Amino acid sequence: MASPAAAVSETTAGQASDTAADVANCFAASFAAAQPDERPYRHWLLENVLPAQTWAEVANLPFPAPDPGEISGSREVHNETRVYFDAENNAAFPVCNRICDALLQPDTIDLVERTTGADLTGCYLRVEYAQDIGHFWLRPHTDLGVKRFTMLLYLADAEGQEELGTDIYADADTWVARPKFKANTALVFKPSNNTWHGFEPRPIPSVRKSIIINYVTDEWRAREQLAYPDRPIRS
Repeated sequence: MASPAAAVSETTAGQASDTAADVANCFAASFAAAQPDERPYRHWLLENVLPAQTWAEVANLPFPAPDPGEISGSREVHNETRVYFDAENNAAFPVCNRICDALLQPDTIDLVERTTGADLTGCYLRVEYAQDIGHFWLRPHTDLGVKRFTMLLYLADAEGQEELGTDIYADADTWVARPKFKANTALVFKPSNNTWHGFEPRPIPSVRKSIIINYVTDEWRAREQLAYPDRPIRS
């Protein structure tokens, strides 16, 4: 059976590519349709985040999936193999640039700020393309600090991945919930001292693809990870 990404690619073959405005409008509609969940902290579960064609393109990006081996617990322990929608990839892959442009459009910024209460003035966009396999897991953490907004966008382009969603905790030791890992859905929250989340150790039957989207402050040191290091929001 063809993967969801392959199936969508077949239906969109020959069509004109989505525009950044299409991506921004789709994200806005997805966010508008979502209701906040206050348990254990305010977060949103979005559906149909990207237009179908853009989702298929990004799910099929040709980045190799690194094997974490036996060492895991945080993404930082494998910094050398992490992939970003940075200057190089935005130039090489139009879909990367399209998504970044959509996330920096003024209407998108206004929507995020109005809905979550985050102040993104002076922030930068950071987008990571994550592919998790093998013994990958993440200890509970909050994203508190230089991250002002977090969206974990699930690509889920293979069967049997439903239980690979992000784990949500009330604190570092108290598990609460796990959204289903479904294609083109996302977990969104404004980082604070109680936004505990992680990934409990469990079998990963096939590569777990997701996009990690953050708006980060000017204190972010790894400037090469940013989509546009010279393009702060409302500078």
